[in-house]
Order: sequence, then C-alpha cells, then structure tokens
Amino acid sequence: MTFPFRDEGPVEFGADLPEAVDLVVIGGGVIGISTALFAARQGLSVLVLEKGCVAAEQSSRNWGWIRVQGRDLAEIPIALEAQELWKALDQDCDGRLGVRRVGVTYLARTGKEMAGFAGWLKEAAPLGVSSKLLDKAETRALLGEPNAPWVGALHTPTDMKGEPWVAVPELARLARGAGALIREGCAVRGLQRSGGAVTGVVTEAGRVATDRVVLAGGAWSSLFLRRHGVDIPQLSVRSTAMATGPLPQVVATAAVDDRMAFRPRADGGYTLAPAAYAELFLGPDSLRHMRRYLPLAISGEFDVKLRKPAPKGYPDALGTARSWADDEQSPFERMRILDPAPNAARLAELRQSFAEVYPAVGEVSQQAGWAGMIDVLPDVVPVVDHVSQIPGLIVVTGMCGHGFGAGPGFGRIAADLAAGKEPGHDLSRFRLSRFFDGSKLVRGPNL
Repeated sequence: MTFPFRDEGPVEFGADLPEAVDLVVIGGGVIGISTALFAARQGLSVLVLEKGCVAAEQSSRNWGWIRVQGRDLAEIPIALEAQELWKALDQDCDGRLGVRRVGVTYLARTGKEMAGFAGWLKEAAPLGVSSKLLDKAETRALLGEPNAPWVGALHTPTDMKGEPWVAVPELARLARGAGALIREGCAVRGLQRSGGAVTGVVTEAGRVATDRVVLAGGAWSSLFLRRHGVDIPQLSVRSTAMATGPLPQVVATAAVDDRMAFRPRADGGYTLAPAAYAELFLGPDSLRHMRRYLPLAISGEFDVKLRKPAPKGYPDALGTARSWADDEQSPFERMRILDPAPNAARLAELRQSFAEVYPAVGEVSQQAGWAGMIDVLPDVVPVVDHVSQIPGLIVVTGMCGHGFGAGPGFGRIAADLAAGKEPGHDLSRFRLSRFFDGSKLVRGPNL
C-alpha cells in the first residue's frame, strides 16, 4: 500500500479564478487552509491557490500529534489555542478530523533527560500546561508495561492527535462551505506590485487582483520569497514515517524516546517514526546557509544526516531555477507534489523496535510507509510576520515539524493579520527580521 494522499488525479477543489479577492493564500496545507477558513468566516473574500493537491505534502505526512508539550515558550499559548480550535473544528466536521485526546509522553532513559524535562516544565508551567513528570513505575503503568529501560517521563494528558491525511481535506471542505474559493493544480508564479506593494498574483492560469497575500508554502516558501528579493535561511529535511496494520492496542498514548515515536491510529494500527531523525539533501541553499545552521549541528541535539545532492525538481536542487518571468513555467509547476521516498532501512528498524518494546503485538506489518520534507529554520521556530519589503505580503513558514498541531492557531493569526487586526499573541519571537537585524538566534527546545 502506498501513501494515501490524492495525486494529480480527479480535482476536488477546482474553483474558477475570480478577477479580484480580498486575500490570496498561497499553499493548500493545514496553515493555508486554516487561514482561508478563518478569513472567510470574517467575511473576507479569499482564494487558496495550491500548485498540486490540498494537503499532499507535509500537512498529511506528519505524525498527527496536536501537542503543547515540548514547545518553545512563545509557541505554547498558540498551541493551547490551536487545541481548542481543533476540538471546535472537529465538532463542525462531525468528528471526521479524528481528533482525540490521547496525551503525549516524552520518555527518558537517563537522569539527564529527566532533568531536561524538568527544566522545560519549570518554565512552561506558568503558561497553563497540564504536563507532569512521571517516575519509573508511573511510566510503566501508563505505557502498558513495556519492555524498555525508561526511568521516567514527561506527560501531558491534554495533548491530542488527529488523522492528517483525513483532517486537512475536511478542513478544506469546511472552508469552502464558509465561502472560500480553493483551486488545486494552479501554481502562483509571482506577485504583482505597484510602488513595492502587492496588487495581485500571477498564476499559471491568469492574474488575480488582491492587495493581501499570505504565503504558506512550506518547503517551497523560501524559493518563492527569493524570487522577490527576500532571502530567508529556510531549508527542508526528509522525515520518514509509517503506519502499521491493525495491532493489539497495547498503549493508548502518543510517546517518543531517543529512538522511536509512536501513537495509536483511528484504524487500529500505530503511526511509527524515527525520533528526531532527519535527512538533509545538499544543494546551493543548504551550502549557502550552512553557517547559520552550524550552532544547531554542533549542539548534537538533532540527528540530521547529510545526503547526496537534492533530487531533480526539489526546492534546493542544483537545477531548480531561482528566478523566472511571470510568463515562464515556474519550479512549482515542474514539481506539483514534493514526494520523497521513505528511508526503507529506517522503516524496517521501526517495525523491529516496536515489536521489541511491545512483544504482545507480535509481527508488526507495514500498511504504508512515506516521507515528507519538513521546512526548518536555524532556531527551530517559525516565521509569522508581515514582509516589510513587500507591503501586503504575510509569510507563515518554517514550522520545523510543528505545523499540523498548531496549524489552526497560526491560521487564525494569519487571517487576523490579513484583516488588519491584532493577532492576540506576542509574535516577536517569530519576526522575519531576526535573521537580518543582528539579533542572536535563540534555539527552541529539542524535546
């Protein structure tokens, strides 16, 4: 069985291009779709333009965790809001998003890891998280008496999960019902501007007038920005995951240690993934921005493996164009869906590791294996900001693997920014200018 997202087959979202709208959203992932939903609910006319299919890239390829645990302190209030939004949206969709409270558990093999958990909790507790530290006995009871040497855990009982490749298309249908127009298979080649400010977008199918654009292009965002003279140090890394076939339900929480992450799925299986493991395909941008990533690499906190040059058509491939004219085919049309192959060796290790930790499940079969390209930034927190050089453009990118869970929260914020409203949260941590104003980058937590 292959990864179950829609390819370039039948188009579900094929709205005609209007002459003009209040807001154009570039990207049909969870953040772009959430932005459109909340903007439409405010009465804005909004158009989502997606080069491929809704949720065909990282928004449907993630672990499905909707977590507050382990987040950067500046993200916690937004993650808490996002959880409430997920619950409300699930009700709006009659439960089809697969949202369920399962809790998230970070597992420790050493006292040093427990001390790291305790340090995060001390800072996060005043923000209202439900997280708590568990000792060895409590951890074993929660995790179903596993065959593993965990000495304790950090557990957040109110954290949740959703089913990504089901949830995001359902949100798109909800947005369409609220009045948003969604057009798949329609790449945005560039912005039209007058006096530097946005006046419209040029797509492969024609022009749409607008004075407001939200860019939520995931791994493609930096390529689009660079064409317009805005250079951010965003890269993308490959992350592998899999779904097992139905198995005995030996553990009900989502959990991760230093080797493996797992969570129960709605279909009776589990989603498994290597913990904190990513692969970076080398390319011009990765070499150009390497200096900014050196502190992250030297820290040893992230398991990132360097791989051969990026495959043809990838955002950072050697042959991928960095500039093009509005009447020329763009890189976004040459690769409609960024669909990396999973790391087969890692998938085999995951099946074996899960069976070793939970012998009662027996043989672990693979129902589906996949990979996605995660958009990352050197300090492991996103950019959510107006682009000062281009009035009318808002960018929401670099989610560093956090985008699905926080998606409705950041989408609501982006919609309010586009409507000229206050976002309701302090966004200074996510400002675009931090990469250019001489600020010292402060890394987010690797928990």
